[in-house]
Amino acid sequence: MHVLVVHNRYSSAQPSGENRVVDQEAALLRAAGHRVDLFERRSDDIAGRSLLGKARVPLLVPWNPAVRTELAARLRAERPDVVHVHNVFPLLSPAVLAACADAGVPVVATLHNYTQICSPGTLRRNGRACTECVGGSSLPAVRHGCYRDSRLATVPVAVSLSVNRRRWWSGVDRFLCVSSAQRDVLVAGGMPAERLAVKHNFVPDQGTRRTAPGEHLLYLGRLADAKGVGLLMTVWDELAADGGVGVPLVIAGSGPLEREVGAWAAGRTDVRYVGLYDPRECERAIERAVAVVVPSVALETFGLVVVEAMAAGVPAVAARHGAFVELIEDGASGLLHQPGDAASLARSLREITADPDRNRELGQAARRRYERGFSSAVGLERLLEAYRTAIAGRSGGGDGPPPTEQSGDGPLTEKNGTGSRRDTRAGRDGGRT
Repeated sequence: MHVLVVHNRYSSAQPSGENRVVDQEAALLRAAGHRVDLFERRSDDIAGRSLLGKARVPLLVPWNPAVRTELAARLRAERPDVVHVHNVFPLLSPAVLAACADAGVPVVATLHNYTQICSPGTLRRNGRACTECVGGSSLPAVRHGCYRDSRLATVPVAVSLSVNRRRWWSGVDRFLCVSSAQRDVLVAGGMPAERLAVKHNFVPDQGTRRTAPGEHLLYLGRLADAKGVGLLMTVWDELAADGGVGVPLVIAGSGPLEREVGAWAAGRTDVRYVGLYDPRECERAIERAVAVVVPSVALETFGLVVVEAMAAGVPAVAARHGAFVELIEDGASGLLHQPGDAASLARSLREITADPDRNRELGQAARRRYERGFSSAVGLERLLEAYRTAIAGRSGGGDGPPPTEQSGDGPLTEKNGTGSRRDTRAGRDGGRT
């Protein structure tokens, strides 16, 4: 299969899970013998533009006509089987959809966040959940300055959301949500349910496994309020005052709370703030962890660090909402705590560290869950299934609407002509593989 991946790469100053997913999927497809080409822009390049060029960037967010022309010409010349769109902000714009329509190429789009129904894509404002714009006008986002706390910066984002909503919904043959929780929110926000399928992100098996009880609890991620970093620090202070849990807390990452976390950890023996780890350091830190801690107070669409821990046979302690509920089997492959609840998080941290034998069992179950639902083999199967269904639908070869449901571990499914469901792994290839 020939796939053209369309992606606006996020700034390298802030590690991006989305960039990593794009790169891992491309590598997975190539390793399986498929041709993968890239049509991309890089946000890093904005800094090198002239003053006038930088001033023009906001104008390109809703629509970049040059991108439409360039991409359409490339599609006509190369004729890929399918285009896979990830991020188009800020330099590509939804003009990529018009280019695909011009060339008659089917489109699959992965939705990594909530930008289809929320200008900043987070469903949060001022540290709290917010759905004021969902299903309606984007004017509240402008009024509140939801993107980067700036009304001026929010205007082009809100305009793009408003004027391109229908273009997205009609121009994409298959939307891939990274969790059922995300899909439920997007459908409630008005997106067409028949075009939204669930395809969890996969994590490559790096071959690292935990072989000892573990040396530390690990927080690995962005240092921001929405990620529950403040809650974790509060809970850890309470645990320390009560004698601790027997292992130190390691915090790795960067973000707006970096200075605060560094000052909090300074001089302590029960906390180590290590800054930003490279990929190999992340693997080693996970491999040596008693558990990874993911106390996010935001409604996360996925949790890569949870699945990375699963792959290493390490359980996770995470908030009981969003995607974490479908990633972790509470009490079987990890522990879930009440979101934002300090006492609940403290109980979970005590429990995960109290019994090494139970912890080992949780880790082994997490590894089995990874193999069943989040491995490279599973990721490849579901990705190709999405492409084939989009191709068949565009060519008129489909026998029903796009898939609308997927279980946590099962294949993509679709309705057949009788209205029942069948496993689409069994041989429909769309004629274009």
